[in-house]
Amino acid sequence: MRLPVLFLFATLAFAAVDGTVVNRTSGEPEANATVTLYRLDQTGMQPVKTVRAAADGKFHFDAKVEGPHLLQAIHGGVAYNHMLSPGNPVTGIELAVFDSSSKPGIAPVAQHMVLLEPAEGRLAVSETFFLRNQGNLTYNNPEQGTLRIYLPEEAVESARVMVTAPNSMPVERPSQKTNTSGIYLIDFPIKPGETRFDLTYQLPFSGTGKFSGKVLEKEGTARLVVPSGVTVQGKGLEMLGIEPSTQAQIYGLKTGPYAVEITGTGALRATDRGEDEAPGIQQILPRIYDRLYWVLGLSLAILGIGFYLLYRSPNKEIQASAPPARTGRKAK
Repeated sequence: MRLPVLFLFATLAFAAVDGTVVNRTSGEPEANATVTLYRLDQTGMQPVKTVRAAADGKFHFDAKVEGPHLLQAIHGGVAYNHMLSPGNPVTGIELAVFDSSSKPGIAPVAQHMVLLEPAEGRLAVSETFFLRNQGNLTYNNPEQGTLRIYLPEEAVESARVMVTAPNSMPVERPSQKTNTSGIYLIDFPIKPGETRFDLTYQLPFSGTGKFSGKVLEKEGTARLVVPSGVTVQGKGLEMLGIEPSTQAQIYGLKTGPYAVEITGTGALRATDRGEDEAPGIQQILPRIYDRLYWVLGLSLAILGIGFYLLYRSPNKEIQASAPPARTGRKAK
């Protein structure tokens, strides 16, 4: 009879998740934070249980964790997350949160890349923004957004925005029209580290044509990229180099409006991969990220010709869609 009892105790020992919510802005435990345990599967995030952290920031779940799970704490209307990967500890976890600020200078745009892929009948446009937050406050400004983008009128219907926080899952966010023609804002909290915004849309194209865009940010660097077989001409374009493996051409852009004449067609294509190679959780990611390899490859090419590329610092946090705003400390 002793063996079943020992087995029971062994099972109970692994049937709990606990830790402490720590405010990295103040360096103190965060009392009364709402913490939710999610199970991750092919359909997304499934809530298991929600608790409130104690006065000393500690939380505890009586739940057996099998497979990937996610811990999420809410502070100041922002979701902060920690991935529970199979084989890693599920007890004694530090779940970090930050106070927030609406001051724009906290998270400037460090790099803006525009990829044009013309084909017969359409022009595919992919814009990538890297925002770097080097402080200990989250930039959160729901009223004015944390990133402004320009969209041509013909692109509004097809436009899609995906956002990826440091070492995170991409989530889709809506673009909100402002009072300025063609200018839209994206509301997404920018946590310490690097956050990436991917904007994609399509325009009509017939082999030759004109593309007009705007670089709204005054800081960082802006780059225009076109595939091999495509030529562009425009005032203020600065040829920076050619990416060796794809022969893509890389140009520098200045702040403000720009216009280019496009001739030819071409596309950047990722190497085909078998469906079986993707891990289970990867299958819930949008297909837009099939081209992630090439965008990163072009960023490395820019680095190779003398321009810096932002890189991510490893951590164990994973970003999910932000919940409705709740009360919390907010720095101004």
